[in-house]
Amino acid sequence: MLQNTAKVAIGSTLLMHAPWNVFGKSQNNRSRVVLIRDNALLNEAGQINEDVLANMLDKALVELTLMDSPNEAWSKIIKPNDVVGIKSNHWNSLRTPPELENILKSKVLATGISEENISINDRGVLRDPVFQRSTALINVRPSRTHAWSGVGSLLKNYIMFSPQPSSYHDDSCADLAKLWELPLVKGKTKLNVLVMISPLFHMVGSNYFNKEFTWPYQGLIVGFDPVAVDSIGVQILQAKRRDYFKEDRPLNPPAKHISLADTRHHLGNADPSNIELIKTGWTEGMLI
Repeated sequence: MLQNTAKVAIGSTLLMHAPWNVFGKSQNNRSRVVLIRDNALLNEAGQINEDVLANMLDKALVELTLMDSPNEAWSKIIKPNDVVGIKSNHWNSLRTPPELENILKSKVLATGISEENISINDRGVLRDPVFQRSTALINVRPSRTHAWSGVGSLLKNYIMFSPQPSSYHDDSCADLAKLWELPLVKGKTKLNVLVMISPLFHMVGSNYFNKEFTWPYQGLIVGFDPVAVDSIGVQILQAKRRDYFKEDRPLNPPAKHISLADTRHHLGNADPSNIELIKTGWTEGMLI
């Protein structure tokens, strides 16, 4: 009984100090982020076990929200009267897994959202009637290096909400945080999921992909603060690069849009000292 009371009290504290829609930052202004991994997620052929993936997401949401169950967690994030856009990423070489898209959709539908009030889209968000009237967004994409911005991040995943995506490419995409001020985006993001199942840690040139530069990390990073989630993702990519190249080889260009989202645009926390990282699941090769 005392344990449950304490849990409710902690959850209430998170709700009170919550610039990120639902829970966001803790009382000490640190952003709560959950890293979860499971070495049973991929089989020997690299195929995803959807049941394992669904269980990982459930556990991550419970850790993130401090609720007692996944259903309670989702009910705090999504309301039955919401119109929900799941902003995915469909880059051919390393897209958001359809299995994860299906899981997210099923979780949203289970909160009471009707089928006509949910959509999954990437490049067509500006033409999508559900996204046009959305009240809630879920931001989900794989982590990978990127020739223009250092990394393809959650922050960058919203670039298709701009009628002119190329206008955000200046200075290594330094000001991607401005995307979060666009009318179709501002204040709507309920959850950020950085997919770390098979991240791409090195590339040369635009749209370059070599499977040799991916590895079965078998994880997800989940949070309400996209800057904090991206910051953790970059740290893991950099650690993998050091491990693979046997030297400190920084991203080129550097992923400065993440730190600038904090220091210039005040969107969230990029500094690791301001991130409360919860690590759960498979620990071997965690790299952070």
